[in-house]
Amino acid sequence: MQDAHYILKKYWGHSSFRPLQEPIIEKLLEQKNVLALMPTGGGKSLCFQIPALIQDGICIVVSPLVALMEDQVNALQQKGIKAMALIGGMAYRDLDAALDNCIYGNYKFLYLSPERLQQDLVQERIKLMNVNLIAVDEAHCISQWGHDFRPAYRNISLLKDLKPETPFIALTATATPAVVKDIVKELELEDIEVLKDSFYRPNIAYNVLIAEDKYYRLYQLLKDKNEAAIIYVRSRKASLEIADLLNKKGYKADAFHGGLQPKEKTKRLSDWLENKHHIMVATTAFGMGIDKPDVRQVIHLNLPESLESYFQEAGRAGRDGEKAVATILTNKSDIPVLKNQFLANLPQLEDVKLVYKKLNTYFRIAYGEGEETEHNFSFSKFCAQYELSFSKTYEVLQLLDRCSVLKLSKEFHKKTSIHFTISGKQLQYYLDQNQKYESFVKALLRTYGGILENKTAIDLASICKKSNIDQKKALKFLEELEKDQALEYVFAEHDATVLFLVPREDDLVIFPLAPYIKQHNKSKKEKIDSVLDYLKNDKICRSKQLLAYFGEEKEENCGICSICQKQAEPLNRELKNAIYKEIMKTLKTSDASSRELTEAIDYPEEQVLEVLRLLIDKELISRKSGNIYKINK
Repeated sequence: MQDAHYILKKYWGHSSFRPLQEPIIEKLLEQKNVLALMPTGGGKSLCFQIPALIQDGICIVVSPLVALMEDQVNALQQKGIKAMALIGGMAYRDLDAALDNCIYGNYKFLYLSPERLQQDLVQERIKLMNVNLIAVDEAHCISQWGHDFRPAYRNISLLKDLKPETPFIALTATATPAVVKDIVKELELEDIEVLKDSFYRPNIAYNVLIAEDKYYRLYQLLKDKNEAAIIYVRSRKASLEIADLLNKKGYKADAFHGGLQPKEKTKRLSDWLENKHHIMVATTAFGMGIDKPDVRQVIHLNLPESLESYFQEAGRAGRDGEKAVATILTNKSDIPVLKNQFLANLPQLEDVKLVYKKLNTYFRIAYGEGEETEHNFSFSKFCAQYELSFSKTYEVLQLLDRCSVLKLSKEFHKKTSIHFTISGKQLQYYLDQNQKYESFVKALLRTYGGILENKTAIDLASICKKSNIDQKKALKFLEELEKDQALEYVFAEHDATVLFLVPREDDLVIFPLAPYIKQHNKSKKEKIDSVLDYLKNDKICRSKQLLAYFGEEKEENCGICSICQKQAEPLNRELKNAIYKEIMKTLKTSDASSRELTEAIDYPEEQVLEVLRLLIDKELISRKSGNIYKINK
């Protein structure tokens, strides 16, 4: 391990390992197979990078995320370590040259996706490589019980046939006992050692707060405007709108979502890491590889789709070991929204058959043809032509992507984008003078928060539908608005790319997916139920609940979550009396709402509200309309 400590110091500047890193590295250097279960921020990548650097040869890293592969490759290259990633869209000649470099060019790391591993050329060249280690990142993707199952991961075990003497390490931050069992079974590895770090994060207070007015509670939570925080929301529109609201309140906030161009993503992340902006309002696109140690709060304004994703996102708080808070703000209206968003659009086998057939018809692909052909198209036009549901069709395409039937572009390469060049007031004045544009422009403003401030990619077909005009007329409006210097726009007729990975064979391609579709839908429902159970359970410590979900038992309560705090401070007579005096003192000055009282009185909100209820029961105070309290004379 002397070499391991030397490399850790030389390349990463650390003098000691985190708790589980050292035993994992030791096992790999002994040529043992390892399944490593480590919490988010536990330093998983070092567990395979350091043993790979100690030994001769190259390490193959299988990862499902292009962004994460690119981040890790860039980080290694900046340290002077030769690494490459086989990303999508590489020409055969480039792929051929890259694989040759892995054999002859002293490269230490080759990152690739499980789909790339299926190519004959890749497999043939791996046979010729001196591979010292095989790392399977995000290993939960191999399990049908995992929250992010990708069937292509099931084929990773072929690496064992290509390199039978090479040790494996599988790594994940979110694995239930069923997932762990499935990973071990599917990798088909003998004598695999499961090394698990505790998922317990003693410095994070997990809170669930009921909030009818979420924005009011958000401002309450964000008391320190210089504190680093992440706010997770469900949509791109919400990320822009809430960042805008926070900036108007004097915070330094930015928005992050999947629709941003790579350069813009890099800039916004860099600004946040350097504290030019303290708050990042983000969709789940903001996640993997985000390592900022001093995040004090992670706030979910919308319910997460699974406890796995919540635990990963919440785990981005407090990586420096200092106190941090992870809060879910919720109310009754969230539950139908969650179910509708994630369960109502679950595709059935018939939906998958229909969309696949229509897609082939749309591109005029004959039976037995289409393999490795790429097509640009307008997603909204495709849905409109065949009267398909936008959301369900998108879910089907995602499913076909996961199952390696096709590859759907994650980043729309060309989108219609609009940038208003005049202020909101000037725009309103312009619309008053030119009313024919009003419904079209207002549809834009309602659909895309922040469009007045930022250049924004839009779905023109969707806007046409909302404003009840055809695309030809919409384009004419855009030309006229640009001529009048109200906006600038770029029109792109195609907003998505699909690459067919297999020849067209309708039933032969789709019917084998039936068991996966059934299991995928069942798993989604179970994960939503687990989130709802977590929200409802206000008796057991939040940390205990999360740890139990991942198969870890803990005897003591965390003492800092919303449930422990409530249980720790019973409302005794002395405390009631102190709060009573503060309430009466405030109401003697003027009548006040419950919100004004909880803000003015320096006691927990729930305790103030409980004393208010007691005072009403005793008829010492009464409540007027508008939730205003007054002292009874």
